[in-house]
Amino acid sequence: MGRLTLGALRAVLGVVLVGTVFVQASMVWALATDPEDGSLPLTPLRVLTILGMVAVQVAAVCVGRLVTMVRRRTVFSPAAFRYVDAVIGAIVTAALLWFAVTVINAPGQREDPGVTVIMGGIGVAILGVALIVLVLRMLLAQAVSRDVEASQMEADLDQVI
Repeated sequence: MGRLTLGALRAVLGVVLVGTVFVQASMVWALATDPEDGSLPLTPLRVLTILGMVAVQVAAVCVGRLVTMVRRRTVFSPAAFRYVDAVIGAIVTAALLWFAVTVINAPGQREDPGVTVIMGGIGVAILGVALIVLVLRMLLAQAVSRDVEASQMEADLDQVI
């Protein structure tokens, strides 16, 4: 990866982290000062939003750590799996939180159930992203295995020569 790409990715991750902290602070402020008007159960939605932002923050920090590993050329090591697994967990958590939001929102959509179906579809799509990252994890496992094999062969060749 080029320096420009890594720098751009770090900038995006920084904006994501700042944005999620802003959303969390807004939700905490709303929890403390804005009473529910009865149309929607706002408190659970606000709490789920705060938790969802935590999931996004975990994923962003782990991707940042992986970017650092790429820059240092250490990404093809067993240490990378910890961060990839955390990203997968964060994505699955975000999907489950989204399904909870869908369930909370569903009673208000009795006249237009299509909204609930669309929200459920979005949750399935989020789980699909987790599956894509899982496939990428398997590719990383193969690359790490091959890197270990190559290092072993190189060590064997060094002993022969």
